Amino acid sequence: MSWKSRNAYIQPKRELEDRDADVHDAGMKPAPLEQLRRLTFTASRTVVCESVTLPSPGPTQVLVRARSTLMSTGTETIVYARKFDPGTHWDNWVKYPFHPGYALVGQVVTIGAEVTSLAVGDWVVSRTAHASHIVVDAGHCFRIPAGVDVRDASWFALAKIAAMGAHAAPMRLGDRTLIIGAGPIGQMSLRWAVAAGAQHVAVLDPQGWRLPMATAGGATHVIGQPVAEAAAAVRAIFGEAGPNLVIDATGHHDVLPHALGLCGYQGTVLVIGDTGRPALQHLTPDVVTRGLRIVGAHDGNETAAWNSQRIIPLFFSLVAGGRFNLTGLITHTFTPEQCSEAYELADTGRGKTMGICFDWSAS
Repeated sequence: MSWKSRNAYIQPKRELEDRDADVHDAGMKPAPLEQLRRLTFTASRTVVCESVTLPSPGPTQVLVRARSTLMSTGTETIVYARKFDPGTHWDNWVKYPFHPGYALVGQVVTIGAEVTSLAVGDWVVSRTAHASHIVVDAGHCFRIPAGVDVRDASWFALAKIAAMGAHAAPMRLGDRTLIIGAGPIGQMSLRWAVAAGAQHVAVLDPQGWRLPMATAGGATHVIGQPVAEAAAAVRAIFGEAGPNLVIDATGHHDVLPHALGLCGYQGTVLVIGDTGRPALQHLTPDVVTRGLRIVGAHDGNETAAWNSQRIIPLFFSLVAGGRFNLTGLITHTFTPEQCSEAYELADTGRGKTMGICFDWSAS
């Protein structure tokens, strides 16, 4: 079969968490140039694993050998299949060749002469595309601290996106929170809500197999129904007052009107899923009659006080302290050569996946 089952295709955890055994041979020398590869969308629904030549690191740069990269299934499938309308920011952004991905975990191989923040052999994460090796400014890398499994570290980028929503809402102590969508962003939003001290966190998703992952992440309630049919279940959990915070983490245009209808009086609806069809989203009378507040959050909405430099170390500290459980969230692992299979699965079988990882360890 073209892709392996959720359980059969999970890479043994020990293989990805042994920090010391994966150092390059021959004194951490980089791989030959012909072995350097990256994933590229050359057209709609067309992805290749191509060879690439990298420059030597400059004085403030480092060369990193990737161990794994995590697919952002929402963003990358919208781009892969061009599921966006003309004139949207997606349409302005996606030009070919397009290099997808922004969640790389790897080891520093070479450092520039002026780099003091990192050393050869350090495990790091970087917001860079799917590739076997990268040359990047040292300031764009974050060292993975002791106590954080490198497999768990791959969630740093999606956790950061959800953290932008946590700040924008904002999430508060004692919140009554409903999260619509238990995919990757929904799972990260749930964990931030728990870390923020929400009193009740219910997660709604018709894909029932995702709900135990939400429970493991701290959800107090789970609802395995389509959002259009969930009003009675939501009332049973939150009472007539309803949730004061509803998070649309789906990225689907149909969800917003239902989210508005489920939100409590003078509550907040946080839209963190970025749809490619914004013209199909619409408001309902609930916005005016119940005084609702709609807040949007995006990865690029950083401020001087709330940005990657603040969020990623916080994420790592919560993971290391056992307060951000990520166990089992990576459900599928592919080699770079299987990129076509990986993206077809993500596009046509997204409900069967959670974290999709590319394993570059053979590169």
